[in-house]
Amino acid sequence: MKKFLICLVAIGVSAGSFAQKMNTKKKKPSLEVAFFLKDMYTQALISNSSLSSVISNKQWTKVANMAPGLSLNYYQGLTDKIDFVGSLNGTFTKYPFASGSGVAPSTDNKFLLELAGGLDFKLLTDDHVIVPYLYAGLGASMYAGTYFAAYIPTGMGLQIGLGEGTFIHTMFGYNAKVSDLAISHFNYSIGIGSPIADRKEPPVVVAAPPPPAPAVVEKDTDGDGIVDSKDKCPTVPGVAKYDGCPIPDTDGDGINDENDKCPNVKGVAKYQGCPVPDTDGDGIDDEHDKCPTVPGVARYQGCPIPDRDGDGINDEEDKCPDVPGVKENFGCPVVKAEVVKKVAASAKSILFATGSDKLLPASFKPLNDVSAILKEDPSLKLDIEGNTDNTGSENANLLLSQKRAKAVFEYLTTKGGVDGSRLTAEGYGSTKPVADNKTAEGRNLNRRVELKLKY
Repeated sequence: MKKFLICLVAIGVSAGSFAQKMNTKKKKPSLEVAFFLKDMYTQALISNSSLSSVISNKQWTKVANMAPGLSLNYYQGLTDKIDFVGSLNGTFTKYPFASGSGVAPSTDNKFLLELAGGLDFKLLTDDHVIVPYLYAGLGASMYAGTYFAAYIPTGMGLQIGLGEGTFIHTMFGYNAKVSDLAISHFNYSIGIGSPIADRKEPPVVVAAPPPPAPAVVEKDTDGDGIVDSKDKCPTVPGVAKYDGCPIPDTDGDGINDENDKCPNVKGVAKYQGCPVPDTDGDGIDDEHDKCPTVPGVARYQGCPIPDRDGDGINDEEDKCPDVPGVKENFGCPVVKAEVVKKVAASAKSILFATGSDKLLPASFKPLNDVSAILKEDPSLKLDIEGNTDNTGSENANLLLSQKRAKAVFEYLTTKGGVDGSRLTAEGYGSTKPVADNKTAEGRNLNRRVELKLKY
């Protein structure tokens, strides 16, 4: 992957020397079919360490672990160096939802559909064989027909011209998460495209014929009964009251000033030339305001931001919009201190077989205690976090921590009867030590599962 990035930059710098003139510089409407590989894991490793660390330790996700997919792309040249791009992508993959999303990572492949629109900013015009470009846009996705997310796709790549408007695109892409259910990840693609229609030739402009010779009698060009010599608007029908000009429309709203009760402000005929009223002064006119007497916001059609649980914290700022809470906890109730202590104590008693994700029998009682707490308060949610010491490879530690968190998740849902939508399970490997890994005692403390209650 490192060599691929170096080659991409080198080719982009030297592309100016490989120019081949074609018929046009502005891209015709074109369709492209592309193959891509979706890399869901490398960005998480980079976030936990650094790009240089991931590259030097050869931790970049292997091709065998990437999800292949197909993409249908539409291109339309806006200028000779900017193209609009619309994309429809599809693939089957295991979607590793982030722990904060409230959705457990997928354990089997499900269909991921993505729709995006954006712009290619080309460094050269299309009359060059090799054209480096940068890409940015906006996108949305649907996973398993249930989970919707928004993201910002960006990338850089090369366009290779094959003649007659046909081209090959290669791109190294990055999808940055926007909504909670999205995850940041990489996309690597290659595709071939071709024009779908011939470019329309610009219309031939025919020069207007010369005006006829002036008549001996005075003309009335606009036929309004006022001869041109006395008509201040000789080409537009008007009235004598305004010296041959039409009745003025000062505000340009299509209602002349004589019939306009608000001649200096654009309005509509229904209100005799005045704007649609805004009774509550919230900037949303009464015809589009569902709460015309109470100030509100546009995204709620003129009504105030709702507060479903009535705790005085509006739903947009309330992380628990259906459960009354307090402002200090972002609208969520405060978990009782004794409950937090009991769950934390139970977490310390969760034990596994050495080097395995198999729960030891001694773990069953503390996990049953946690299940009982969750059943007592259906509003409570639980984050399960697996951690290891730094013994062994980073990848092996990350995988083991994920499996151990998943084992606790499965016990609570299958044995404890807790709804899985209330739980999240995430492994962090050795990235979150609580003690020094140089001592046996420290390593023992770092090998743990943490249980965090929340609303």
